[in-house]
Amino acid sequence: MRRLLQILGIFWRPVRENATFFVFMFALGYLCTQTEIRLHLKGAKPYELSAVELFFDLYLTCVILIVIPKKIRKWVRLLLAILLYAVALIDMFCYVRFESTLTPTMLMLFFETTGQETKEFLNSYVGWDLLTSKTGWIFLIAGLHILWAIFSAWWKKRNQKMGLRLSEPVVLYSQALMGVVALVLFIHCTTQCLPNKQAMGRLMSKSNLGEVEHELTTKGCANLYLPIHRMIFSLYANRLASQQITQMMAATEKVQVDSCDFRSPQIVLIIGESYNRYRSQLYGYDKPTTPRQLKRQQDSTLIAFTDVVAPWNLTSFVFKHVFSLHAVGDEGDWCDMPMFPEVFRKAGYHVTFITNQFLPKAGEAVYDFSGGFFLNHPPLSEQLFDTRNTRLHRFDEGVLQDYDALKEHYDHQLTIFHLMGQHVDYRGRFPVKTRRKFTTADYPDKKIAEKRLQINADYDNAVLYNDSIVDEIIRRFEQQNAIVIYMPDHGEECFNTLDYFGRNHSATIDYRLAREEFEIPFWIWASEEYRQTHPYGWEAIKRYCHRPYMTDLLPHTLMFLGGIHSKDYRKDYDVLNSAYNEKRPRLLKNSVDYNLLKN
Repeated sequence: MRRLLQILGIFWRPVRENATFFVFMFALGYLCTQTEIRLHLKGAKPYELSAVELFFDLYLTCVILIVIPKKIRKWVRLLLAILLYAVALIDMFCYVRFESTLTPTMLMLFFETTGQETKEFLNSYVGWDLLTSKTGWIFLIAGLHILWAIFSAWWKKRNQKMGLRLSEPVVLYSQALMGVVALVLFIHCTTQCLPNKQAMGRLMSKSNLGEVEHELTTKGCANLYLPIHRMIFSLYANRLASQQITQMMAATEKVQVDSCDFRSPQIVLIIGESYNRYRSQLYGYDKPTTPRQLKRQQDSTLIAFTDVVAPWNLTSFVFKHVFSLHAVGDEGDWCDMPMFPEVFRKAGYHVTFITNQFLPKAGEAVYDFSGGFFLNHPPLSEQLFDTRNTRLHRFDEGVLQDYDALKEHYDHQLTIFHLMGQHVDYRGRFPVKTRRKFTTADYPDKKIAEKRLQINADYDNAVLYNDSIVDEIIRRFEQQNAIVIYMPDHGEECFNTLDYFGRNHSATIDYRLAREEFEIPFWIWASEEYRQTHPYGWEAIKRYCHRPYMTDLLPHTLMFLGGIHSKDYRKDYDVLNSAYNEKRPRLLKNSVDYNLLKN
């Protein structure tokens, strides 16, 4: 019996010998899980298994601690507590000041901050008011932890001097009882939180940021519910980004331009967002969502391509493949080849990039971090662009203001506009008070709930607003020798074939999914001067607008339009070249051939 009681008591030992650490770390972790709730998500709640998984994590930590010799253990425990308090403070500070917990972008910005910038940041954001905010609770727990540690050390010494000890049977039975409780709790917690632990393992075992991002879009993805988890993930994501940055910097050495004819003096690329082709009037939609584009098509200045798909239904993946000269299906990775803006700069073009999405901001989600890290890396950004904007805007008309504010315009220029477009939430993509045209009454045939019907109407309003922004961009180049290419990054579900909106990243790609989320509008507009001085180019655009195309090949078409001669240019990848390979597989997500799905 004594032996059995001793064995059962072993399961209580991890907590008993690290009791103060266990209790206060549990209080710290639980505080963070219950107070740091994503404010921008309506109906957001704390992680439902936070208490269960927190017990599991702390119990395992204490098991590891008791393996360490006592003399060393107290120092390891102290360092671990300091680390957890520090990370929790950083995480809570980010939440209080930026309404977001710790993200990879925040860590990236920290690594890029100079001493002077750090000083200015601290002066601006760190003050005594933090003590009265939610960060004050962390200071309170830390203070109580210190006081209790002092008190318990004194109490232990006092009892030793007085010789106060419980009888052995009482100790054995009490420890055995607590051991049974600890064992039952641990088994229960293990079964509850095992799926999340497995998801964390998958997340932290990816070889590149793209795989990480895709993992986070799957059902049952990891819940990084503690500040220390978010810190580890942020470090991990930045390490992966750094590896690909290194590859890209090496690729810059490969850029080679033999000559440039500056065939198109002004090239404009407009990249939209989340655009369902079947909600465009230009492609036969029965609502007037693109009246300005339609008018330009009727004037024969705009040519709409009829068979174009995006390589992915994630913005970050699309940007990597559209910017890189590496095409889907080529050997190697996207970061092994140069970016087309760098090629244009080397050819003599002035390259301007105006984005309403990819500027680093504190609360940036991993998706934007993954898509923009290579565009925002300072040395690489200098290699890619001559001019960039420095702020984001609520509505896309802000990019027009950014362009108009540029002090100089150049004879040979590539200008890239990156819009917010129809990114969810659709209602937030257009000025509701002044630019709303469509209401729920315009969709009597839509068999969806009233609330979702409003979402449907808002999407069309966002498409209509996007039409006005795109038209304003064109107007700025009408009197120049210019050509404008428009493409969104990917499509979007919006109640066309399912009672659903957004994108389904984890679903198997069939034709229905490809139709909604990968098929995209794509068109080219040319000014009168361009059409007169480049009749062969304009004829090629009109002749080849029905060719099957995927936008990962865009850099080669842009190089043709710019008259750039380089070993990296491939005729079989250029949709405007007679040698273009129309039978090339169009691999969606690098896995499913769209051509076979369509057939």
